[in-house]
Amino acid sequence: MDIPRVKLGTQGLQVSKLGFGCAGLSGVFEGPVPDEVVISLFKEAFSKGITFSDTSDFYGPHTNEVSVGKLPRDEVQLATKFGVVKVESNNAIVRGDPEYVRSCCEVACAVLVWNILISIHTSVPIEETGKVKYIGLSEASPDTIRRAHAVHPITALQMEWSLWSREIEDELLPLCRHTVQPRFQGQNFDKNKTFYFRIEKLAEKHGCTTAQLLLHASSSRGRCGFHPW
Repeated sequence: MDIPRVKLGTQGLQVSKLGFGCAGLSGVFEGPVPDEVVISLFKEAFSKGITFSDTSDFYGPHTNEVSVGKLPRDEVQLATKFGVVKVESNNAIVRGDPEYVRSCCEVACAVLVWNILISIHTSVPIEETGKVKYIGLSEASPDTIRRAHAVHPITALQMEWSLWSREIEDELLPLCRHTVQPRFQGQNFDKNKTFYFRIEKLAEKHGCTTAQLLLHASSSRGRCGFHPW
């Protein structure tokens, strides 16, 4: 299977249309994966044409960036993000002040030769933060996207978008088609079992897996997608 390449943003960055989400490699969902397994997974993904990966300083924390930072930078495009300091009682504690942003950039540069910074800013005006070539946003509002893009071109937007979660299609998606290209993902499986079984039957009809059908549905409507999260 050849994974096509697409352009993100307006600054010339090209990535694989399907990406690899790294959260599960550092114990975000289950136990952490050994470095040698991480490298083998990326080699397998790369052999299939998947060269775009997403990480964060929160994954580990930091250990995920260290692991994926060992990959050859001339062969992959790596997005990282920051902003979530910790999670307390299911609530994220977020920082976005300029001093913190600069410190995160320094740490990331120490372990990565990176192509995109996907960052989260909530407590400080977006106009005051960041200094990288490619800038992205994660879970940003339409107003934040507009303000950020007015200061520096936004290359990528990381949002939840799937057949189960389509809220961004009303306002965010039209906005992104003129500014940045969103990242797709799916969730809420347990709350949508009836819908899932319909998708499962449709996949059987077309001789593919449900994952393949969902990825095709997303990728046919936008730029690039990540699987898993």
